[in-house]
Amino acid sequence: MNKLISFYFFMLFIWSGIVFGQKIPQTDKKIFTEDVLHQTVKNRALDDVSLQSILQEQRGEVVVLYFWSSWCKDCLVGFPKLKTLQQKNPKVKFIFFSLDKTQKAWEKAIDKYALQGDHYWFSSGWENPFNNYIDLNWVPRYLLLNREGNIAKYYTIQADDQELQQAMNQL
Repeated sequence: MNKLISFYFFMLFIWSGIVFGQKIPQTDKKIFTEDVLHQTVKNRALDDVSLQSILQEQRGEVVVLYFWSSWCKDCLVGFPKLKTLQQKNPKVKFIFFSLDKTQKAWEKAIDKYALQGDHYWFSSGWENPFNNYIDLNWVPRYLLLNREGNIAKYYTIQADDQELQQAMNQL
């Protein structure tokens, strides 16, 4: 009987991972459309800033967009690897986009984990045109942009992913 119960919970665990787990996007987008770039986020001063203006400021730079949240265990566990990635790539600009539910949680986590880079918060929540466009269904998530502001690496979930580093090296 114990083996049957153990097997049941194992299968339930596997099924929940399939149903609710991170889904790899079926497309590999290379550009952002104009309409999604009108999405606004809050900067640290709590001003509304469009994603278009944020990305335009970075033209000429290689940029990593990092989507995260303070409630995300995978994000918290991955911070040391993220910091290593930043140290290995000092010429790459890192922009953090938080999906925290509150401003307080977002700001507290930035300070607590000493996250270095530009920080923005999706105060409107997870569901918005930009996040829908990039097929954001899980955090952490990395997007790599080339110097023209186009997407060079669309889908990465870990800072130590060798494909991410290789893509950065090529830029």
